[in-house]
Amino acid sequence: MDPRVREHAEIVADHSVELQAGDDVVIDAHPDAADLVTALHEVIADRGANPLTVQDRLGARFRRAYLRNHDGDFETPAHVQALYDEMDVYIAIRGGGNATETSDVDPETTAAYQQAQQPLLDERLSKRWCLTQYPAQTNAQLAQLSTAGYENFVWDAVNKDWDAVREHQSQMVEILDPADEVRIVSGDTTDVTMSVAGNPTINDYGERNLPGGEVFTAPVADSVEGEVLFDKPLYHQGREVTDAFLEFEDGRVVDHSASKNESVLTEVLDTDEGARRLGELGIGMNRDIDQFTYNMLFDEKMGDTVHMAVGRAYDDTVGEDNEQNQSAVHVDMIVDMSEDSYIEVDGERVQEDGTFVFEDSEIAQ
Repeated sequence: MDPRVREHAEIVADHSVELQAGDDVVIDAHPDAADLVTALHEVIADRGANPLTVQDRLGARFRRAYLRNHDGDFETPAHVQALYDEMDVYIAIRGGGNATETSDVDPETTAAYQQAQQPLLDERLSKRWCLTQYPAQTNAQLAQLSTAGYENFVWDAVNKDWDAVREHQSQMVEILDPADEVRIVSGDTTDVTMSVAGNPTINDYGERNLPGGEVFTAPVADSVEGEVLFDKPLYHQGREVTDAFLEFEDGRVVDHSASKNESVLTEVLDTDEGARRLGELGIGMNRDIDQFTYNMLFDEKMGDTVHMAVGRAYDDTVGEDNEQNQSAVHVDMIVDMSEDSYIEVDGERVQEDGTFVFEDSEIAQ
């Protein structure tokens, strides 16, 4: 086994979920990630915890079969709910599979299914959890890298000194956490402002998402104004959306378009009322993620980017005096900030063309 797999497993166990003796652990993994699952079982045994492995991450194929043959309403499955109620730790491992597996599932069926699954998501998020990636061949192909090249890419991004990452990113947290207003400008296609007043900023240094490498918060729900062109593509429900464009008024999407699969973007926004509002603003800071790979777990952390998510806001990014945006979806989209771009916080420029003010004192204040 590649020693980097063991290091990956130890980071998940000790850093990301703080594994403790007696913990009941559910590992939800694609079969391609068998080496990492094996290493995790070794570490879990060393720590005196109790593993159970399921394969819902293979579930795109299973889920397609179920959803295409389902008739009637969906209910939250009580047996899965019981498993999640009892577990202490949830570890999800992506790897392999067909990225477009569910592209021929009816969007309304998918939306109804997601809404019925929401209590399961809520329960998982209430536990110690981690979502990570195993570098499978199909992911390498999607990223247009060799298998060895993709392995290097993944483990360079994952197997890091996360305490050093936390310290570096804390400089951006100190800027954003007390802020009132943020403005994002990129070329002549993106100029959007939003209030973040009263909402905490989270320093993602590889705990829940591994790799980490971003700071993020939630906009005040009705504050977003302006236009955004997301110039990096995304996959949603197995279909690629390119050049997604959103226009906001009073926090709500009032116009949208895309150069490819605009109907997919429309389906996302029509999921529910909350899907037309932003639930997240994130700033990518992991410069070991130096290329786009069609994998949002990595791409949203990429240095010199920002991302915004329509839909649900995370609980810990919303202050007690602000309203949390609720939705059955949380869909991230990315803006390249490497050229002709800047971020302003309360009128002061804090990043220009991807470089932060604490990295270059010559950035105009």
